[in-house]
Amino acid sequence: MFDEILSKLNNQPYLTDSGLETTLVFHEGLELPCFAAFTLLDSAAGRETLRHYYRRHLAIAARKEVGFILDTPTWRASPDWALRMDMSLSDLQRLNSKAVDEMKQLQSEAGATATLISGCIGPRSDGYQPAFIMSSAEAKDYHQQQILWLQQAGVDLISALTLCYTDEAIGITQAAQQLEIPVVISFTVETDGRLINGMPLRDAIESVDQATNEGPLYYMVNCAHPSHFQNHLQGEHWLSRIKGIRANASTKSHAELDNSVTLDAGDPQALGESYKELKHLLPDLRVYGGCCGTDHRHIEAISHACC
Repeated sequence: MFDEILSKLNNQPYLTDSGLETTLVFHEGLELPCFAAFTLLDSAAGRETLRHYYRRHLAIAARKEVGFILDTPTWRASPDWALRMDMSLSDLQRLNSKAVDEMKQLQSEAGATATLISGCIGPRSDGYQPAFIMSSAEAKDYHQQQILWLQQAGVDLISALTLCYTDEAIGITQAAQQLEIPVVISFTVETDGRLINGMPLRDAIESVDQATNEGPLYYMVNCAHPSHFQNHLQGEHWLSRIKGIRANASTKSHAELDNSVTLDAGDPQALGESYKELKHLLPDLRVYGGCCGTDHRHIEAISHACC
């Protein structure tokens, strides 16, 4: 399975979707408890909203004749977040499985477009300012249940997005290794290109690789603007481990975004050009998507610049 996925990525570029939650909140006018898009799966209207969102992105991949990674809308679908929403574990499991079923339906609609279904998981605490730091063992214990649910529902791989410290990334990787499912680790960085604790991105990737015998299938950077980290992409082997970028539209810091009441969508064309520059800096970049503030317009621009 691991080699098969890497072979597919080497055969052609893959797009992903964009800033799901910010699109739903700021463009669709929806209220998402705890920024949890997976809660929409509990109603027919919510499911149709999600389908419309993904179909717009899939259409871009079809026009460009490239692949597409269908990330489940389950970034917030883990036990601590469910507890905040007074949701039972049985309902949480049901909605994780439902998310995969929805991606399978979209996959069947995709026709000739090559697709992979990725079970998306997020950090246990806030991705910008974690309330507490887990050990790798604690992170493994916490995340393993959601990873298992997604695996049982039939995902091709797991993608852990918006991680801001290495122990959580190590624990997630070890949980996936125990379940023998490929996992992608995606770090977010501050405006200085470093993790929130000051660790350089290079050190973070090398630390996780050392602790897990290069366990992640590959790495990504998400929820940061390219200008925050592109000047720090120097080196050899560690850069080859980065195969995906899901950047923010805005150049603002995490703190500024947290305090913003309006959406900063930036300039889609400029973001596309930034990805083109990243493509030259990252020799193995194969996955192109978006994060906060981006929508299908940004993915369109990125696809024109890079695919």
